[in-house]
Amino acid sequence: MHHDLVIKDARVVTSGGVSNCDIGVLQGRIASLGTGLGGAEIIDAKGLIAMPGGIDSHVHISQPSGPGIEMADDFASATTAAACGGNTTIMPFCLPEDGQTLRDAVTAYRAKADGQCLIDVSFHLIVKSVDPTTLGQDLPSLIAQGMTSFKVFMTYQGMRLTDGEILQVMDVAREHGALTMVHAENEDAIEFLRDKAERDGRIQPVHHARTRPIPVEREATHRATTLAEIAGVPVMIVHVSNGAALNEIERAKARGVRVFAETCPQYITLTADDLDRAGFEGAKWVCSPPPRDTSEQAAIWAGIERGAFDVFSSDHCPFRFADTAGKDAPGARASFRNIPNGIPGVETRLPILFSEGVAKGRVSLETFAALTATNHARIYGLQQKGAIAVGKDADIVLWDPLVSKKITQDALHHGSDYTPWEGFEVTGWPVRSILRGKTVMLDGAPVGQRDGTHVARQSLL
Repeated sequence: MHHDLVIKDARVVTSGGVSNCDIGVLQGRIASLGTGLGGAEIIDAKGLIAMPGGIDSHVHISQPSGPGIEMADDFASATTAAACGGNTTIMPFCLPEDGQTLRDAVTAYRAKADGQCLIDVSFHLIVKSVDPTTLGQDLPSLIAQGMTSFKVFMTYQGMRLTDGEILQVMDVAREHGALTMVHAENEDAIEFLRDKAERDGRIQPVHHARTRPIPVEREATHRATTLAEIAGVPVMIVHVSNGAALNEIERAKARGVRVFAETCPQYITLTADDLDRAGFEGAKWVCSPPPRDTSEQAAIWAGIERGAFDVFSSDHCPFRFADTAGKDAPGARASFRNIPNGIPGVETRLPILFSEGVAKGRVSLETFAALTATNHARIYGLQQKGAIAVGKDADIVLWDPLVSKKITQDALHHGSDYTPWEGFEVTGWPVRSILRGKTVMLDGAPVGQRDGTHVARQSLL
């Protein structure tokens, strides 16, 4: 067979293990795995590792963020940053504006993405209303169109749903074969602690972390898994930050609940002390749930090592720091409550886990591929993605496992004006990202056409 592209002599990571071989690509899909393959284009990958292209299943792009607040990334910048960080698919959230139907929100969101994407995208939905149109018409229709996952919030005014409302949403998920994702934090407890902090004059950025302590996440995680148990549906608990919340997930699994768990780079590398910096600087690290401490980092690592986590995502939610439409929003310096919530990370997710996990011997190459690509594809119904196997899309990333560098803002491609990991040293970096057989990143720079498309997904059930 004569291939369009052959990647030669790579160390190839597949679900069956790691081996040195060639990868043959024909018409955008993997056609052969073997030796001595021939093709029109040859990439010499000796000394490099061939991984399935990263799938980041938790990113926020061009999302409504409140009056006068703007996210730092549109689809062009976010997909560029993602490609340069070793990703070939990202999964952003479509959030309706106030008064907008979910279907209208999807139409508008698709318009923002069309023609702008360097890599593929696939939308999650955000459900913030349980009105008859949303539950009876929009959700079933959009699930049928391949948007088979949606997120509900147990926190944030204007976003949170009650337990009864979450059960209604889960019932739609059960009936139509979708996956419910849950942001698990107890809003009433947070509001109580925030009000108390402000009355006491504790307004600095670090109090964002101190008013969202571990118990508010632990309790909400228990409640979310219990609701899924009652509704009889699978559930994804996103951005788990600590051992106590993970214990609730494992207890639910032991009861037979189908629970998936996600964690993120901030929970293995950052701490609440990062928010406790002079002046307003700590606002750069404000995200929810907040980073914890080194003991909780150890608990998350232990969970990764024993297989308790299914996916490792970025929760990329970028704002500019030196911008009144970003972190320095009106009122942000007067109270941590008003600081836009989120940090950038789509470009640094994979290098951080590779360095801290693979290079330091905590996880194998196969586990890395599962946590960053294969499991995302399996759980979210991206049937053609997530693995180096014959018949799959030729979404492949070549890694140099020996290169060492410091993460610096000036070398990144996101729209934010800072990185929370400035100066963080990593070993291993992606040097080439290939989407459906076409190179979209080479040696740290975006290349090629913006041929990324929206990918419809199959039902989870």
